[in-house]
Amino acid sequence: MGCFLLTFRNIVSTVNLDCKLDLKQIALQARNAEYNPKRFAAVIMRIREPKTTALIFASGKMVCTGAKSEQQSKLAARKYARIIQKLGFPAKFKDFKIQNIVGSCDVKFPIRLEGLAYSHGAFSSQYEPELFPGLIYRMKQPKIVLLIFVSGKIVITGAKVRDETYTAFENIYPVLTEFRKIQQ
Repeated sequence: MGCFLLTFRNIVSTVNLDCKLDLKQIALQARNAEYNPKRFAAVIMRIREPKTTALIFASGKMVCTGAKSEQQSKLAARKYARIIQKLGFPAKFKDFKIQNIVGSCDVKFPIRLEGLAYSHGAFSSQYEPELFPGLIYRMKQPKIVLLIFVSGKIVITGAKVRDETYTAFENIYPVLTEFRKIQQ
C-alpha cells in the first residue's frame, strides 16, 4: 500500500458546562453569537482561533465543531467555556469528549463504484448516483462510514479516535484497488 496522506477536516466534541444558561442573555452580550430560537434551540458562537463554531444549549451542553485536531477542539471548547464564565455564568468544563473525527484522502485512481456496490451488497454499501454521487460504505470494524467517490477521493467519518480512521483506510484500500477503474 502506498503512502497516503489522511487530512483531518473536522473534529466534533462535546462538553458539559454544568450550569443552566440564559441563551438570550448570551446572544445579547457576546459579540460573536447568534440566537434564533424559532430556527434552532441553541446559541451559535464562533471564534477565529482555532477557527471553530460552538452550539451552546440552555441545559449547559455544548457542541464544538470545525477544529482540525483533538487538541484544537479541546482548546476551542475551553475558550467558549471561558466566554460563558465571563458573562457571569458558573460554567465548568465536565465530560469533554471527542464525538466524531472526519478525515479525507485521495487514492489517486478512479474507482468502479457500481462494481463495489454490487459485490459488497446492501449490508455495507449504498450507491444511488441520482441521489448522491458517492458510495456510502458502512464498515463494521471499526464502526466507520466512508464516502467513496469515483475520482478516488474518500471521506472517512464516525471515528472517536484517530487510529480508527487509519484502520478504516487500511481495511478499505485493498477493496478500492480491486475496483480500480482501468483507463483506456
